[in-house]
Amino acid sequence: MAKKTSDAVIAQNKKAFHEYFVEESMEAGIELCGTEVKSIRGGKVNLKDAWCSVVNGELLVNGMHISPYEQGNIFNRDPMRVRRLLMHKKEIARLAGAVKQKGYALIPLSLYFKGSRVKMQVGLCRGKKLYDKREDAARRDMKRDAERAIKEHRAES
Repeated sequence: MAKKTSDAVIAQNKKAFHEYFVEESMEAGIELCGTEVKSIRGGKVNLKDAWCSVVNGELLVNGMHISPYEQGNIFNRDPMRVRRLLMHKKEIARLAGAVKQKGYALIPLSLYFKGSRVKMQVGLCRGKKLYDKREDAARRDMKRDAERAIKEHRAES
């Protein structure tokens, strides 16, 4: 039987798109234990307050919450533990340089399955100012109003 190749999105960090401009995004593997993967398959993961850091040449994700697996026992791990992300050394070094010099942040954007493996999309992000957030909200409202007007116009004719 052939492998499933669908990319099933498990969790998205919607707050990241509100708080940051995403300049670039990359895919990274994530080092997990068995009960964590089972809990992720159940959708019990939260990326809301997560961020990534580079320590000793390793890319780590902090603040990601994976709820303990309900049928698990002593093999359940700490829900808030620091997890290692898997990328090539050159990619990690490039991201670390951008974070140090240009003031960017590494933020997890989404968590998904690629085949049977769990992958994370990491974004190289620049923080938004308050006026940028207001501008985005105004643009979103204008787009919604325009779509509503078009829909009403089509319904009348």
